[in-house]
Amino acid sequence: MSNLILSNLQNSVLTITINRFDKKNALNSSMYLDLCQLLSEADANQDVHCVLFQGNHECFCAGNDLADFIKHANDEELAAFKFVKSLTTFSKPMVAAVAGPAVGIGTTMLLHCDMVVTTADAKLKLPFSQLGLCPEAGSSILLPLKVGHNIAFELLVLGETFSGQKAAELGIANTVCSPEDLLTTALDIAKKIANQPADAVQTSRALMKLATQPALINAIEQEAVEFSRLVKTQSCQKILASFFN
Repeated sequence: MSNLILSNLQNSVLTITINRFDKKNALNSSMYLDLCQLLSEADANQDVHCVLFQGNHECFCAGNDLADFIKHANDEELAAFKFVKSLTTFSKPMVAAVAGPAVGIGTTMLLHCDMVVTTADAKLKLPFSQLGLCPEAGSSILLPLKVGHNIAFELLVLGETFSGQKAAELGIANTVCSPEDLLTTALDIAKKIANQPADAVQTSRALMKLATQPALINAIEQEAVEFSRLVKTQSCQKILASFFN
């Protein structure tokens, strides 16, 4: 486990901190695999009742580390896809604390969380079309379910930045608070969840996902196929290369 992903278990809440602030918490392959390991261990650990994802009060996650992403673009299965599968199959509640940039996976992972706390001026963005790519992490089904087709199309295809306040208005986030209060507010919510009877909470959560889970798994598989195809196209390669010219 690298020091770029930190974890702390206290009061039945496993806090997972993305700790790469010099790169705005952009995720590389090893960080994705660390996240997968933590979620796998948390699922098996009866002492963990809830997981809290956070960066700090200024930055959540700027998405993929593009240099690392290009390096591993031809891998049989991207580490990011393994993380998405971990999110999808994780059986316990997840909370996220969002400030600053939340780009790509930094936004789509929120759709898997059960509660999201954000600052009003957080900057969420889904730039897949702009990069010559398609939605990932099940966002092609989860986002329309949450906000409707038209708004989801706008966010996924136009890819314009939207605020944490807007995310709350759309139902992507539950609570908006100040940057100073973000981490404590999110932790308080995670503790409240963790203090409920774990079996009842996990059963309720599973029942709420029962109708959509098969469709979600299918969507993620199809997204992975198309994403892997598109990333090899000339147009996508040209766009990605432009970031380093």
